Order: sequence, then C-alpha cells, then structure tokens
Amino acid sequence: MNPLASDPARSRGRAHAEPAAATRDAFQRDRDRIVHSSAFRRLRDKTQVFVRPDGDHFRVRLTHSLEVAQIARTLARALGINEDLSEACALAHDLGHPPFGHSGEDALAAALRPFGGFDHNAQTLRIVTRLEVRYPGFDGLNLSWETLEGLAKHNGPVADPPWALSEVDAAFALDLSAWPGLEAQVAAAADDIAYDNHDLDDGLRAGLFDLDEVVAAVPFVAAHWAGLTRRLPGVVERRRLIPELVRDQIGAMAADLLAETRRRLRDVATAAEVRAAGHALVGFSPAMMADAAVLKRFLRARMYTHPDVARLRDPAAVVVAGLFAAIADDPSALPARWRATLPAAQPARARHLGDFIAGMTDRYALRTYEQLVGASPLPGDELP
Repeated sequence: MNPLASDPARSRGRAHAEPAAATRDAFQRDRDRIVHSSAFRRLRDKTQVFVRPDGDHFRVRLTHSLEVAQIARTLARALGINEDLSEACALAHDLGHPPFGHSGEDALAAALRPFGGFDHNAQTLRIVTRLEVRYPGFDGLNLSWETLEGLAKHNGPVADPPWALSEVDAAFALDLSAWPGLEAQVAAAADDIAYDNHDLDDGLRAGLFDLDEVVAAVPFVAAHWAGLTRRLPGVVERRRLIPELVRDQIGAMAADLLAETRRRLRDVATAAEVRAAGHALVGFSPAMMADAAVLKRFLRARMYTHPDVARLRDPAAVVVAGLFAAIADDPSALPARWRATLPAAQPARARHLGDFIAGMTDRYALRTYEQLVGASPLPGDELP
C-alpha cells in the first residue's frame, strides 16, 4: 500500500462508536452500508441527463454511480491507495440529487431559498448522517470520518459550507478547509471521466448528434476515432466501433491522470501532506484538461441544451415546485412517518419537506404530483 493511502486501521473513527467487524475493515463496511441503503436503491429511478428516458439503455444516477465506482477502483489500485474508500466515495457521491436532475435541484433550491437553500452535495451528507434510518442506536449510516470527508470535499475544500453541511460538520468536524485524501480526489476524477465519455455515448445513442459532428468539433475524439479505424480497418459498422471509441477515450484519460498524478506526488511523503498540499494532487495534465474542456463544451451545446432535452426541464421544475407548494400548504399529504416527525417551526419545517421531496424518484414525484396537484406537465405518455 502506498504510504499516501488512507489506512482503515488508523481511521479517525465514526460519530457513534461501534465494535470492529470480523470480516471487513472500516472502509469496506462503509461501502457495503452505502450499497444497502434505501437512498442508493432510489438512484435507479433518478434522472442523469434525460428526463423520463424512452429507452432502457440510457444512464440513470445508479448506473452512472456504478460506472464511476469501477473507474475509481481501477485508478486507486494503480496508485496503490485504498480502493474501498475510493469506491465508497464514488458510490455515494450522487445520493443527494433530487428527482429530475439539475432542473429538480434548481426548483428545490428556489423553494428553499428563504430557509437556507438546497445543495445536492450537502444533501448527500445529510442522507448518510441523518435521513437513512437503518440502525437501532443512531440515525444515518454512521460512516467513517474519511468517507464523510471524501463526500463533503470531493471537489476540494469548502470555504462557505451550506447549512446542511455546516450541521454535519458541527456534529463531527470534517476539517472542511483542507483538501481531502487521495481516495476522494480519485473518486472526483473518475466522475469526470465517466460523465464526459458516457454522456457522449448516450448522446450518440439518442441521435442528438452524429459521430461525424463530434469528430469535426472535438480533436480528442477525432484522434481516437482515427486511431481506432486504423487499428480495426475491417470493421465497418459504427455501432460496433462506438463502444470501443468510448473505452479508448476512458483509457487515455485514465492513463494521463495516473501519469500526471504520479508526477505531482513525487515530493509528497505522507497522507497528512496530501491534505496540506493546498491544491489537488490527483488530476489531468494541462493538455488533457484542454481536450476535456473542448469535449465538455460540445456536450453542453449539443446535448445538455439540445431542444429534445431542454423541453422537459421547465415542466420537470414545475413538478418539483408544485410538490413543495402543495405539501407546504397541506402537510397531511406527507406519509405517516414524515408527518410524525414534521417540525413545528421554520426553517426546520421547510427543510423537512425538502428532505422528503429530494428523496423522491422521478416516477414517485410524478405520481405524487398527479395525486396532489393535477395532470403532469411533462409531455409524453402516461407512466407505465
């Protein structure tokens, strides 16, 4: 094991002390608790890019999280750091997303603005420390300090934490001003690699753009496509070559990240120095960062803002805003467990409603909206 790795035997512990497990170390238990959580299961019906996708092969939050975890494990293994901790951070990183992706988050943030707002990353910490109810002795999953730190700071130090993260930090200080360990940094990089390449794959599958358009606009893709067609000249079906293109690009990004990260780590001797470095130690070379930026710009212009994707965003936001207004007006619409724990005073009362709505799947949000408000504003057939 690399001396820069997080050591489960030297973990800073859990908010609630528990005896050690006989067959798993601290980070392995964290990973397993995340996989067995209700919030993780709900990711199967939460939007990634497409709202109510009409095909079975497009990514959703669950499949994206699994793909991020696979890449994170591979990178962590290559660097000799803790695979289980990287995997735990990757599997849990999207737990806090509300229904309908960024449209749902924007609507929920607007509804909660008078009460402190909403942030999906902070909501992830709220879920794993408070909202999951699976153990008799405490709320939450009681994850180790290192996993909580990784979830809180996977994009770096947090100078101005939102209220939900501040509450977690007050109860179990996560040293928010420092950089996280390498395992969390690896999980964040794996997220970038996964969504850049898998969104490209989904966009091609959906017909939002064709391969020739990507090749003409994105030199990184053009270079890998040219290399692929030279390597496999006998394969003429693009349908067979596109998955290979995506694999090649993921491999190239991973190789670049490993080389650049190893370069940055040459003068770092301990895990404490990783946190005190003042900058990310896991990252891409300047050339790869430039290539990835061009790909991101293409996806933003041709996929994320494509009319077929964008036309569902406003109706999805209407659903989330309508749900919040309807339940705030009549809390008896809450399920019994949520009604029984509804705080009397603000802002806790509104935040409780936010917790309930943020935990909804897309499907459940639509059905509840139809029960409480009326016909769904989303175009398309009724839910099966």
